[in-house]
Amino acid sequence: MFSNNPFEAVTKSLLSGAGTFSTDAAQVAARELMDSLQSWGKLVQAQAQAVQAASMETLEEFKSVRDPMAALQALKASTQRSVALAARHLQESTALSVEQFNAGVDLLQERHPAPDTFEPLAHGMKLTASAIESGILAALHSSVEATGSAAPAKKSRSR
Repeated sequence: MFSNNPFEAVTKSLLSGAGTFSTDAAQVAARELMDSLQSWGKLVQAQAQAVQAASMETLEEFKSVRDPMAALQALKASTQRSVALAARHLQESTALSVEQFNAGVDLLQERHPAPDTFEPLAHGMKLTASAIESGILAALHSSVEATGSAAPAKKSRSR
């Protein structure tokens, strides 16, 4: 059935794994995908509402401005709020990404033919993701402090 070509090993592995795939496994995979998408949808919705509220607050502030100095102060406050909001949103997105990445690594380890041998690699992958998250948070904190905005919240959603 197989000819001697570079794709033979890939084809064999795909065909050997096809017998173990069931409707239950497909439902579990679909449920995990939907949960992931739902988490992102909730995050985007909450962030959009926060941006809308901040925009309305800025608009209300500018309605009462009568002199140039007050306009400058309102613009400064609006900019600081915008930077803090963008930093918070980036932080929330990063936390959700790392959380889902770690869940994916756990799933890989669980389904690996030799989970114990995969454990050091999984641990290294999680440490790398955590280091990336920490780097992003450090950059966010320094940029927020530079603008004088309120600092973003704590590090991550869950560990």
